[in-house]
Amino acid sequence: MIDQKVLPAISNMKDYEKFLESPYEFCIIMDFYIGELRGISDMAKRRRKKLIVHADLIKGLSCDEYAVVYLCQNIKLEGIISTHSSVISMAKKRKKLAIQRIFLIDQQSLDKSYHFIENSRPDYVEVLPGLMPKIISEMKEKMDIPIITGGLISTPEDIQSVLEAGAVAVTASSRELWQMNEI
Repeated sequence: MIDQKVLPAISNMKDYEKFLESPYEFCIIMDFYIGELRGISDMAKRRRKKLIVHADLIKGLSCDEYAVVYLCQNIKLEGIISTHSSVISMAKKRKKLAIQRIFLIDQQSLDKSYHFIENSRPDYVEVLPGLMPKIISEMKEKMDIPIITGGLISTPEDIQSVLEAGAVAVTASSRELWQMNEI
């Protein structure tokens, strides 16, 4: 399981190289081309780092069950993030961490998300946008799945707020926020 409060969300090699030098064990890989994943994976393996691949945001990869099979067979990864319940289910079958990403824009999307989560039973739920402590608290009370949050979080105070509300971790693309692991 994930034991860090901030999960670096990485979309370029410069940030990836900084992650490799960091004390973090886990990161989220997104916005890379499918052809870059093997090299990224090899670098992580040498440094004993663990990759969570955001399957929806890998260029050249169709986000479906076959993508999960490909990733699991060809890329050393710890887990997969997706908005697609079928991808989450396949990741779980392949014994990978499965993180269901949900976007909350209104009460209807929250209600639908509970249904998706109940069906896919992910290991974690990533809630976006992240600046919703009240909703995070409500979700924590209604389900037994750990919550990760991200999106629009820009200060250490934002991180502290959502962690106090019940999130177990925060995704952050800003390297300045990566320094918050000691919270």
